[in-house]
Amino acid sequence: MNELSDLYAVNLAEVPWRKSSYTANNGNCVEVANVPGVAGFAVRDSKNVDIPASRVSQQAWSAFLASVADDTLTA
Repeated sequence: MNELSDLYAVNLAEVPWRKSSYTANNGNCVEVANVPGVAGFAVRDSKNVDIPASRVSQQAWSAFLASVADDTLTA
């Protein structure tokens, strides 16, 4: 299998989700979880937990966080 297939093959039903530290008290929250057994992360909207989470590799998640931190994120 490839990395993306491996990320999506894992059942996230029992993983511990954590809310973004930048979450406001307005209900607009993003949650993240480590994908067990695979070097990756899952991201979901806390208001719509029944919608499948997006999943990204550890490398992609680290690059995303770095670009947010140094304000170089582009569309």
